[in-house]
Amino acid sequence: MSGREAAAERLFIGGEWIEPELGHYAVRNPATEEIVGRAPEASPAQVAAAVAAARDAFESWSRTAPEERARILDRAAEVMRREFTGYAALAQAESGATTGTARAMQVGVAVARFRRYARGALEPVETGLPPQINEAGPFGKAGVLGALAVRRPVGVVTCITSYNNPWANPAGKVAPALAMGNTVVVKPAPQDPLSVFRMAEALAEAGVPPGVVNVVTGTRPEVGEAAVAADGVDMVSFTGSTAVGQRIAQECGRGMKRQLMELGGKGAALVFDDLDDQGLAAAVAGIGTTFSFYSGQICTAPTRVLAQRGVYERLVDGLARYASALEVGDPTRPDTVVGPVISAAHRDRVESYVELAGKEGARLVTGGERPACERGFYVAPTLFADCTHTMRVVREEIFGPVVVVVPFDDEEEGIALANDSDYGLLDYVWSGDVARAFRVAGRLRAGGVGINTVGRNMEAPFGGFKRSGVGRDVGSYALHAYSELQSLVWPG
Repeated sequence: MSGREAAAERLFIGGEWIEPELGHYAVRNPATEEIVGRAPEASPAQVAAAVAAARDAFESWSRTAPEERARILDRAAEVMRREFTGYAALAQAESGATTGTARAMQVGVAVARFRRYARGALEPVETGLPPQINEAGPFGKAGVLGALAVRRPVGVVTCITSYNNPWANPAGKVAPALAMGNTVVVKPAPQDPLSVFRMAEALAEAGVPPGVVNVVTGTRPEVGEAAVAADGVDMVSFTGSTAVGQRIAQECGRGMKRQLMELGGKGAALVFDDLDDQGLAAAVAGIGTTFSFYSGQICTAPTRVLAQRGVYERLVDGLARYASALEVGDPTRPDTVVGPVISAAHRDRVESYVELAGKEGARLVTGGERPACERGFYVAPTLFADCTHTMRVVREEIFGPVVVVVPFDDEEEGIALANDSDYGLLDYVWSGDVARAFRVAGRLRAGGVGINTVGRNMEAPFGGFKRSGVGRDVGSYALHAYSELQSLVWPG
């Protein structure tokens, strides 16, 4: 066993690699079911030690020159780039991602985010405000008061990350938090935590001071609970299910802790019948990414398709052809498009929704059967048509390669159906009439709307309405999320 592998089996607390008090657990490759490595089981006391280390490091790190914080983040990105191949192989092994996804969308995005927030550390934190003229009164003589709004670091941030992207999701929390002068305790998802230890190694090599970054792992709920409830934590940044997010929000409320929540999604894709053939093909390709991208394990996917009746049958046929052509299997093979889902338990959950859809009266168009793979946790790309908006498979987040299609008659009905959801993360509009597309987008209760695209602008604010989350990040908005505003007022 190499030193790197041994380090990955220990907790990272206060700049030291610490043996876990509760042993280890196996991390399995969802494609082969083989053991990738053994991750530490932290005790609540060790979580408390990580929070204390972050608390102790905060004063010094928050006063570190932005230029030095930028240099460390840049050097960490360079280490990740140097170790790119090995990091991507590990991410693929523990998450089941295809090779292209592991390289470009996991490690590649993490590198880009560290570089982006190296620049972000140098962004101005002061905003000048208009002077105020005060007349003489009980508080003193007449005068002019100047003011600044200044962003300050929040303090110690607990970052609880999702399993669908063990590199990009932690990087999207850690990098902007550090850039703003915060210290962090990272609690990765238990299914694929090993990559986050690699991230900690890269930061340590880049020169991050002891205690600024801490990583604790474990399968027991007590680990995450301790990382949220600790008195020394000032903010919780969480990506995961709405149900868990609600419990975290309750705990944050008791301690008046700041929170950033990226929760569930059931993205509506409104497809209007004014599309020409090229536009329809673009809609099929965009919605079809649900089947393949992370094997449908992504909260931003357009899983709930609302199709105007004039284009309904052609859209269903196009999606069926798209799904049927996708290669399912070993994610290390160059021709594979759809890899496994994260675990046997999650595969069973997705399959239970597929069974439920049939019972609810949805028409199975393609998929619905477990792929003939000897080992691994695979789900076939599955398409249901003739759905109604009251069905659970239409209303609830499945988090797998399953798309449901609901017909609608006119624009008003389409908007009403799209908004009739507990979720509001990302919706999508496909229309040949750009003015109509923007008009409809403005009425959708979602944190973001893709107009004739599923692409993302990585400077645009990201977050959800309703039960899809609280707060916004990405781009400079992430720097704002990991900061508090302080007002400075002085006599002119």
